[in-house]
Amino acid sequence: MISDWNRRAGRVVEGMHRPVAPVTYTLIALCCLIFLVGPAAGLNPAYGSGDELLAAQRAYFRRWGVVPAELFEGSARAALTPATALFVHGSWVHLLGNMLFLHVFGVMTEERLGRVEFTLFYLGCGYLALLGYAAANADSEQSLVGASGAISAVLGAFLCLFPRARVTSLLPFLFFLPLRFPAWIVLPFWAALQWLAAGRAPEGPGVAYLAHLVGFGLGFGYAWARHGRTTRVKVTPPTPAPEGENQP
Repeated sequence: MISDWNRRAGRVVEGMHRPVAPVTYTLIALCCLIFLVGPAAGLNPAYGSGDELLAAQRAYFRRWGVVPAELFEGSARAALTPATALFVHGSWVHLLGNMLFLHVFGVMTEERLGRVEFTLFYLGCGYLALLGYAAANADSEQSLVGASGAISAVLGAFLCLFPRARVTSLLPFLFFLPLRFPAWIVLPFWAALQWLAAGRAPEGPGVAYLAHLVGFGLGFGYAWARHGRTTRVKVTPPTPAPEGENQP
């Protein structure tokens, strides 16, 4: 017997079914909306311009982002920041890059996990990824914002659930030609780059590569523990009914 998931997956391959991912699209919409009304977009006149705008951005990131030095002081407000930081982005490039990755890898992952499970998975792994980064940089006063940790968890889960799915990649050393490779090649390569970058990252503002690695590991581990044994279902032909009996 083939599970409902395998029937849906078959329809996706045949072009007869498009995955429905309301949670993924809602997360993208929320992140975009919060960015547009915040100071980082530079579109809201309430935050002023020039030095006034820069000061507003720093205050905004410190309020809603993770500040490792404050996180472990026991403040209830600080304890919530690994969740609020997931919806705050520092620039247009930061936002668009994250949302592109979430759209590409979130849709199929959400359909595989289900809406409720995917929501809890995304928020939980994102929170723990930022918490892991903060623990490794406990003395840092630098604000950390962005959905990268949660999205990295989605990438890890995608690798476990769909290792043979082909992903379009742009490789700089091949003049950014769009090439399609299996996820089991693209995503481990991406994780290796994060590992190398994390070892060379200077202290201070920049990309939180460690949060990416923590999120990726959490996402892969969760998908393997929760769904790894049921990801691939062997399909066997039905057993012929005994003579004189009708098959269902």
